[in-house]
Amino acid sequence: MNLSYRIARCVFHEVACGLFDFRVIGAEKMNFSGPALIAANHVSFLDPPFIGQAFPEAIHYFARKTLFDHPLVGAVLRSWQSIPIDRDRPDASSLKTTIRLLKAGKKVLMFPEGTRSPDGKLQSAEAGVGLFIAKSAAPVLPVRVFGTYEAYPRGASTLRPSRITLVIGDPWQPDIKSYAKEGKELYQALADDVMHRISELSL
Repeated sequence: MNLSYRIARCVFHEVACGLFDFRVIGAEKMNFSGPALIAANHVSFLDPPFIGQAFPEAIHYFARKTLFDHPLVGAVLRSWQSIPIDRDRPDASSLKTTIRLLKAGKKVLMFPEGTRSPDGKLQSAEAGVGLFIAKSAAPVLPVRVFGTYEAYPRGASTLRPSRITLVIGDPWQPDIKSYAKEGKELYQALADDVMHRISELSL
């Protein structure tokens, strides 16, 4: 964990616990060695840092590729272990980087919905997350965040009072061969199963 990541993690931990009474349900399920694709719902800009600060180890994130065009922002994002990705069309570079990280035993956070929910409700998963699951064969850790939409919804300009809770599901190791599908049909089926597991998590 580099210095920039450590500082950011401490800051977001203080903000989460001090302002939003942050809690984790199922925290023991985060404490395992080895790789994982952390799959979470997405309702707020607060989701990545609040999920990240809850994990005992440094995790990797996806960030919109265009954000890296700005030298300073790009440098900060890289120091926070962010992976550039084209949100609409994951490219070979992001896929290779992610697989390399997973093979090295790292954990990578992904949002199957692809973008923030406009109303706080779960959206349908995009096939992209299924592609990463199929190609990496890594275990998936379903996560659901509650309260970040109320604290900082899409379009908001200020933070609002809210209790934020992170619910951790059981690690899932998909049996790719059992799907009897290929290509985009397989990726979508995997993505749909991930969202179903996220939807089953509750307070």
